[in-house]
Amino acid sequence: MKVTLKDVATQAGVGTATVERVLNGRGGVRPETVEKVFLAARRLEYRQSLPAHRGLIRIEVILVRPETSFYSRLNRAFERIAASLDDSIVVHRTFVRENEPAQFARYIANPTTRRSALIVVAPDHADVVTSVRKATGLGIPVVQIMTRPAPELPYVGIDNYAAGRTAAHYMSSMLAQRPGSFVALCHSGAYENHKERIRGFSSYLSEKGSNEHRFIEVMFDLDDEHNAMELLQAALRREPGIIGVYSAGGDNKGVARVLEANKARRPFWVGHELTGETQDYLRRGIMSIVLDQAPEVQARRSIDLALNRLGLIEVEVSAEPVRFLTITSENL
Repeated sequence: MKVTLKDVATQAGVGTATVERVLNGRGGVRPETVEKVFLAARRLEYRQSLPAHRGLIRIEVILVRPETSFYSRLNRAFERIAASLDDSIVVHRTFVRENEPAQFARYIANPTTRRSALIVVAPDHADVVTSVRKATGLGIPVVQIMTRPAPELPYVGIDNYAAGRTAAHYMSSMLAQRPGSFVALCHSGAYENHKERIRGFSSYLSEKGSNEHRFIEVMFDLDDEHNAMELLQAALRREPGIIGVYSAGGDNKGVARVLEANKARRPFWVGHELTGETQDYLRRGIMSIVLDQAPEVQARRSIDLALNRLGLIEVEVSAEPVRFLTITSENL
């Protein structure tokens, strides 16, 4: 059946005269309305060629901490994907301060530019989660990436609970003949992904760990190199029997500096994210295992999910967790 202007108008919730103006590029229509008509025409596979609308569809990606290796890598992945999309789609990347949740929430609620869809790394803070849910309530497709503070909303990322259990599995297995204590470091309680990793690590040790091993402490370093150094050094002084360290957050430099200087009784160290630095730590035997969460896959899948929710692609996007990779010095 042939799709008509009236069909497009009904789908977009506007009049046929407005549809006619948009589809013939006559101007005088608000960008938000042009977007509705454009999306309706694409969804209905309207056969008439559509006028060029550069940057009409704006997918906003909200990230944090651009100075870190992981978020820099994730940002570059979004940049490469954006370059491959047609001119009607813009991927606008914004960095927001994670330690100011009220400001973070206000930005989600009051964006500086119009957005068609939102991809966000959201701290687990009540104001931020409320704003994310409100954006969804306004009909904007929202995708949570890397962490999932609103469990009912779409999420793209690894199974962080499984990642924590995997870290504990390797640590307890490799140290089976060596009694001692384990400690963990993570950013804080601000991110659900970090909390899930610690829960997974602890649950595995409780269920399957050896009686010879004790999980004694979780330290919050805010992913700050100096904080991590001070906390870990203090823990090693208090507890000479520490044989395993799990860094569930993103800072590895501080841990590496402490363990590099601790050659006499260097603990088994499991951390996250494959970077040039962690590759070097693996090669030099400072780090034992890296669990990498494949940010390039997360970026591609989150963009595909946003485009799918907007009706621009029909390909089904997997809802399964992104597979994380286990890296050692032997498979770099």
